[in-house]
Amino acid sequence: MERILKKHLPGGQFHDVKPTHRRLMQGVSGKGNRTTEARLRAGLARAGVRGWKINYRPVTGTPDFFFPQEQVSVFVDGCFWHGCPTCGHIPKKRSSFWTAKIDRNRQRDDERSALLRKQGIRVLRFWEHDLKASLNKCVLKIQTVLKRRQSPRKQRAEHYGNLSKRENL
Repeated sequence: MERILKKHLPGGQFHDVKPTHRRLMQGVSGKGNRTTEARLRAGLARAGVRGWKINYRPVTGTPDFFFPQEQVSVFVDGCFWHGCPTCGHIPKKRSSFWTAKIDRNRQRDDERSALLRKQGIRVLRFWEHDLKASLNKCVLKIQTVLKRRQSPRKQRAEHYGNLSKRENL
């Protein structure tokens, strides 16, 4: 548990937690929201988008998807964990802890995004509910940014490749 969050707990510890709730919370894994990431991954594959790396550690913040050639990082933020203004909420139990936790997550997101931008990396962030509501819009946004970030040489090659495909129709 982060040092910053411990100050919101009496004695830096949770007290009076039921054993069943404790086991439930211990079982929560911090390995990312795999179903949401899988949804975006499937959408990118269907659209023919290629060249990404998943949870790419060499890049600040370990983006959910990173496109090394175009220097684009994509994060899918869970509505609860990152404090979505539309559908995020603060639990009633231990609300001061959860408020601090979610605020810290948002602060860390902002810091990492700023650092990536300073390194010349384009940052895209999508809310979990955006992927559920309109996966195609999210994929289109990624495609648009990737296209803009491609080298002029690659853009010309793709353009001429598309022309020859049209002529063969």
